[in-house]
Amino acid sequence: MSNPVHEEGGIAILKGNLAPDGSVIKQAAVEENMMYHKGPAKVFNSEEEAVFGIFNGKIVEGDIVVIRYEGPKGGPGMREMLNPTSAIMGLGIKDVALITDGRFSGGTRGPCVGHISPEAKSRGPIAAIIDGDIIEIDIKNRKINVELSDEEINKRIANISVPKRELKGWLNIYQKSVSSADKGAILR
Repeated sequence: MSNPVHEEGGIAILKGNLAPDGSVIKQAAVEENMMYHKGPAKVFNSEEEAVFGIFNGKIVEGDIVVIRYEGPKGGPGMREMLNPTSAIMGLGIKDVALITDGRFSGGTRGPCVGHISPEAKSRGPIAAIIDGDIIEIDIKNRKINVELSDEEINKRIANISVPKRELKGWLNIYQKSVSSADKGAILR
C-alpha cells in the first residue's frame, strides 16, 4: 500500500459535452504521450464501417476514430470493438484515439474510450459529430469534449436521421427496453 505500482486505478471515467453521462477508459493501457490527445474526428456508424475505413487508408496519425450506434440500443447490445483496435495496431498507425458508445475488452491498449453516454441511438452528443470536428481527450483531468457549442450540438441532433435496423423478437424487445451504459445497460 505504501509503494503502489500506480497512484490510481486502471480505469477512469471521463465526462464532458461529448459524454455528459460519462464514458470509460482503461487509463493504465495508455502511453504517457497519449494521456492528452486532440484531433479531428473520423466518423463511422458501425464497427464494420470503421474496419473498412481503417483498412482502406481513411485513418492517419492524430485522428480520433468515432464508432457510434454500437451502444446498448444501437448495437443492440454493446459489441466489443476488438476488430477496429486490432486493425489500427496491426497497420502500425500510432497516436490515434478511438471513441465509441460500444465497449472494449480488458485486452485493449491505447486511448480507447468506450461506453459514451448517452449513446448515438438515444440521440446523445456522439450522434452530432461529423468528420473533421475537433475532439479533445484529457485523461488526467477526466474530460472528453468536442469543440462545438451546445447550440450546434442540439441543432445537429435535431436534424440527424438515426439508422434503423429491422429487429424481431427478443432483440426488438431488448432494444426498446435497455437502459443506457451509464445505468448498466439493464432492461427496464
